Amino acid sequence: MSRLRGPTGRAVTVGEWLARWLQAHPGAASTVAGYAGHIRLYLEPQLGQLLLGELSVTQVQEMFTAIAYEHEKAGRPIRAATLNRVRATLRSALNAAVREGLIDTNPAALAVLPAAPRPRAVVWTAARVEHWARTGERPAVAVWTAEQTAAFLHAIRGHRLYAAYHLIALRGLRRGEAAGLRWFDVDLDEGTAVISGQLQRRNGRLVACPPKTAHSARVIALDHTTVAALRAHRDRQRNEAALYGARYRDSGYVFTNLNGNPVDPGRLTHVFQQMLTEHALPPVRLHDLRHGAATLALAAGVELKVVQDMLGHSSIVLTADTYTSVLPQVAQTAAEKTAAHVLQAGWRLPGTTRHRRPSRRKRRTAASPAGRRAAA
Repeated sequence: MSRLRGPTGRAVTVGEWLARWLQAHPGAASTVAGYAGHIRLYLEPQLGQLLLGELSVTQVQEMFTAIAYEHEKAGRPIRAATLNRVRATLRSALNAAVREGLIDTNPAALAVLPAAPRPRAVVWTAARVEHWARTGERPAVAVWTAEQTAAFLHAIRGHRLYAAYHLIALRGLRRGEAAGLRWFDVDLDEGTAVISGQLQRRNGRLVACPPKTAHSARVIALDHTTVAALRAHRDRQRNEAALYGARYRDSGYVFTNLNGNPVDPGRLTHVFQQMLTEHALPPVRLHDLRHGAATLALAAGVELKVVQDMLGHSSIVLTADTYTSVLPQVAQTAAEKTAAHVLQAGWRLPGTTRHRRPSRRKRRTAASPAGRRAAA
């Protein structure tokens, strides 16, 4: 295998390739920022000086061992999930090198790491709320019940960004998608919104980016309450523009600051956390409103495929694995349906839809005086 060489004929290092790959990456700003962090903190210090064409599985494996050891030594054990994300970044960069014919195989794909279990969302049941209030202990990922979601929306109904949180809580938008929504993406008469991009903060400024994945570009239906919230928001925004005067900037975004500039996704999170404190609601992250929208839709009987499309997931397996075990009533309904199906099947003749008849002996017993007395 010939080594990749740069313009000067010098063999290119892993660090130089990672820099090239990152600069040309077409992903969303938040995704690229995550890759950049992995490269800066882990990949460049550990592998940066090695030659790309000579990188081996052993060297990649030794890198992860060294990272884990250094964190342990510093008293900050690194999570398996973090190591797996770092490997995903390296694997993606080396896959690009394979596609360009620069290396034959991807060493990162063969490295072995501990499995990183995905955190499962749990519901803020009454017992869990009581435990949190008493001890301060809270789940890593939690969602509100329908009643808690309704209480939150009712409590903030007068806030100028109410429609943003309504949209996230009921239709499952990511915060960057809500911040990046423009008025020409929204058809209030037809009750639809096109999710065609997102806003992310990158290098200190807001940047309009493509959706997180190809499947994230989607059309979502807007229920009548969301349409009403957006109509009221549009009226409020027009009034704010008139009051602000000539310096108001009509940016075209649905959710803006008072001067018309698009709202920062980080501000949506900051305001949301302030609201939770003000109204003493069980703590969730803003992104958990998206989780909640999915689980509440499933609880309402919406088909899994429809929920997948609403969220913009690439795979129905991801949707099912993430959400179908969250709400107790979903599992309860499934359990009752299963039991009813089994019990009903017990009275059917095999291979038919006809029900079994009680045996003659049972009929005679029921018809006898003793049987009638027992029945009475």
